Amino acid sequence: MNIDKDILYFDLHKMKKEDAIKLAGEKLLEHGLIDPEYIDSMLEKEKTDQTYIGNNVAIPHGKLEGKKYVKKSGVVILHFRDSIDYSGNDVNLVIGIAGLEGDHLQILSEIAIKLSSVERVENLINAGSPEEFIDIFKN
Repeated sequence: MNIDKDILYFDLHKMKKEDAIKLAGEKLLEHGLIDPEYIDSMLEKEKTDQTYIGNNVAIPHGKLEGKKYVKKSGVVILHFRDSIDYSGNDVNLVIGIAGLEGDHLQILSEIAIKLSSVERVENLINAGSPEEFIDIFKN
């Protein structure tokens, strides 16, 4: 998975979980990856399914029926130095996902592998700049 400064929103202020999901959706929309309806699908999914995956990481994405609102596959990354409350879990990285057909599972798999190390996630959280975050993420 390729990331760059355009999709990274670094050192954001604390916010409510729902606001973080909306912001991730709005950024996916700004990048032309989704139609606006996909944001509602992301919020709906959160009511029935947990998108917290552990290691201070959440991966909000839309419900299956929301896939029709995905234009292109991609991600956005919200970085919070101070963790936010995500249904009782501390979260510092919110990765909004838009995936077409088979891309969805591929993106989830890559994120799970990249962020399976507690040490790597801690280094990402504590990165001093967007450039440092990207270097840590890529290596």
